Amino acid sequence: MRYFSTNKQSLPVSFAEATIKGQAPDRGLYFPESIPRLDEDFINRIPDLPAEEIAYRVIAPYAGEEIPEEKLRQICRETIDFPIPLHKLNDQVFSLELFHGPTLAFKDVGARFMSRCLGYFTRDKADKITVLVATSGDTGGAVAHGFYGVEGVEVVILYPSGKVSPVQEKQLTSLGGNITALEVEGSFDDCQAMVKQAFADTELTAKRFLTSANSINVARWLPQQFYYFLAWKQWADKENPPVISVPSGNFGNICAGILAMQSGLPVRHFIAACNINDIVSDYLLTEELKPRPAVPTLSNAMDVGNPSNFVRILEIFGHRFPDLKQQMSAATITDAETEETIRALYQRFGYLADPHGAVGYLALERYLATHPGEKGMFLETAHPVKFPEAAERNTGKPVAIPVPLQLLMQQPKKAVRLMPDYHLLKDWLLQ
Repeated sequence: MRYFSTNKQSLPVSFAEATIKGQAPDRGLYFPESIPRLDEDFINRIPDLPAEEIAYRVIAPYAGEEIPEEKLRQICRETIDFPIPLHKLNDQVFSLELFHGPTLAFKDVGARFMSRCLGYFTRDKADKITVLVATSGDTGGAVAHGFYGVEGVEVVILYPSGKVSPVQEKQLTSLGGNITALEVEGSFDDCQAMVKQAFADTELTAKRFLTSANSINVARWLPQQFYYFLAWKQWADKENPPVISVPSGNFGNICAGILAMQSGLPVRHFIAACNINDIVSDYLLTEELKPRPAVPTLSNAMDVGNPSNFVRILEIFGHRFPDLKQQMSAATITDAETEETIRALYQRFGYLADPHGAVGYLALERYLATHPGEKGMFLETAHPVKFPEAAERNTGKPVAIPVPLQLLMQQPKKAVRLMPDYHLLKDWLLQ
């Protein structure tokens, strides 16, 4: 499999090159030259196959022969060695819980897969690699945990000061070692813009070997397909494929799901569940994509005003707007509606959702109300303990904190404060 740049100004590269480079030299995102079509027999056998086999079969066409089969199977096994349950709320609505990994967020899957691929691809390289990444919340912790202690790899994480939850901040600032957190006095969009500028700076990249661990990296983005297939494994009504509602900020997660659908996964429809940072909701109404500054919300991992991965969704549909609109709709959920939904879920089902999951649930509920007879699932992307104030405010009860997390919260914060100025980041990286 070869990968081309969405900006079409760079030469195609291998899976290994795309993983190591992170972003194309023309600042585009790498995209597979073809979308594999999984055979019908495999889809039919998914309920009977082990999770590791499903993951391997899904990702193997993208890796090609660049990772030996035995090694790739090991990477897949280690990537999903925690539960990913489909929790039933009622006969029509299910929650796909993606927060049972080591950092309690869906990004554990992509970060674990990428760290192991990058470790394999760079095992014989003499130069140290710097993983440079921006986070709006959970990416930082997942990347820090996934790469912590990996020889020959240094991780630098930019995050917006005061705009991530206390647990999220601890997860990316407490490790030290080969992990450095840069606390930026700005928004996630500021952090992401600085990272993108760094990758495009030939003077910097000539002196420091950079790669990315955001969902712009194919090795972070592609394995997110795994849990959509694992959800189908648990979906009982095989004659009635699900509507899937995905809390969406940078759009890597829902893009992976749509890619899985194009490969043969049975899905009736996708919903991009957005908070008020909803430029994609506007796009589906106007066919005009107009980035704007991000606004802080309760569902902070979705506070993105210029979603990088949306260009990949356009590629999947060949930039055909009618085809995209048929397969994906969008919903905009306010903070007030998010809090009301957290309360309603707890009162009706005894189910505690985090703000992102609440956005996903309400978007799904609204869709099903106008599509009688259909069923669906929403992605619960983070453990509610990461947002204790919202949970306690709307349930009247404190969230039980797991023991490992209690120990983590006692660790000192290690972070370097930085203004949102690319030249300051460049100077720091070159020191």
